[in-house]
Amino acid sequence: TLDLWQRQGIGTNALLLVGHGAVRAEVLGNGDVQPTPEQLESMKALVRRGMQEGAFGLSTGLFYVPGSFAKTEEVIELSKVVAAMGGYYDSHMRDEDSYSIGLLGSIAEAIRIGREAKIPVHISHIKALGPQVWGQSVAAIQMIEKARAEGVDLTADQYPYIASGSSLVASLLPAWAQAGKTAEVLARLDDPGVRPRLLAEVTENLKRRGGADSLLFTSTDAPELLGKRLSQVAKERNLPPVEAALAIMRDRNLEGLAVASFNMSEDDVVRFMEQPWVMTGSDGSHGHPRMFGTFPRKLRVYVCQKKVITLPFMIRASSDFPARTIGIPERGLLRTGYFADVIAFDPTAVADQSTYEHPNELAIGMKYVIVNGKLALEDGKYNGALGGRP
Repeated sequence: TLDLWQRQGIGTNALLLVGHGAVRAEVLGNGDVQPTPEQLESMKALVRRGMQEGAFGLSTGLFYVPGSFAKTEEVIELSKVVAAMGGYYDSHMRDEDSYSIGLLGSIAEAIRIGREAKIPVHISHIKALGPQVWGQSVAAIQMIEKARAEGVDLTADQYPYIASGSSLVASLLPAWAQAGKTAEVLARLDDPGVRPRLLAEVTENLKRRGGADSLLFTSTDAPELLGKRLSQVAKERNLPPVEAALAIMRDRNLEGLAVASFNMSEDDVVRFMEQPWVMTGSDGSHGHPRMFGTFPRKLRVYVCQKKVITLPFMIRASSDFPARTIGIPERGLLRTGYFADVIAFDPTAVADQSTYEHPNELAIGMKYVIVNGKLALEDGKYNGALGGRP
């Protein structure tokens, strides 16, 4: 990827992390297995190689298969390799809801990894996801503040929406049902030996997601589902919502099923946003307005309208603080000798245009954008410049 960026050019500055899921799949496959000492050494070697090739750290998706099968100790051992090479640990936590160890249990796990591996920890898109954990942002913040006071270098990022984005499969299927190859997963959907257990657990997971009315299909790979709630699709198919969800997975071969889950509390979103150790991050992916709307929405809604945070606070959370946290020198500030990454805008004119129905609409109001000294956005229009650097 780095070679491709260097050959073709990129529009923004970017960096790469070593993906724990890819490392685990390479050595262990997609199943619920634990590494032998020899296999763990092979995983360490892959992580080390990735760091040597230019990665900035290790990322995990402990909610997703195959990362969900990893024990904490495995992540700690791999993180030690990264720590020795000056990198950091970035995690989609194991649970942001109540699927397994819970939101607070996942915060505790992230803290433990940072403490035992002696590595900076960054939590991706921190949130309290699901009615069962609404309000737990208070306790989560207290845990993180305590760990930071004790010397754990822990930060987080966040997007300003009450709906998360994931796949229908990851949102509803339990991890054990996702193990193995696609054919194995599909076979489990109709296996009478496990179907009662599967239906019960998918029912509970749907409750965690806020119910069938809270699950919106945003996938462009499934045009017949696009813009519909699971409740609507279930009614059209004359099936209970859980049965409809499983039928959709089967019909689509588990692929192209992005969903938005409207199951966050605005109070929790605001509470996390106010923390000085939380930066702005889009978690950008197709089918969710956050991809193009995160930064302008945060400015429009939470700075200008609701006045939850100040403009300087947001600018720091979106520039200097991320650069310092990740370890990118000479960026994030307007300072002599720094790279010329500059934006010029009227805060009252910038606005997000992307919605859940039309997620790819670009924001308006940004006047000028300079990337590494190259003018890329001129009077609000992109000129085709590729000034970014890997």
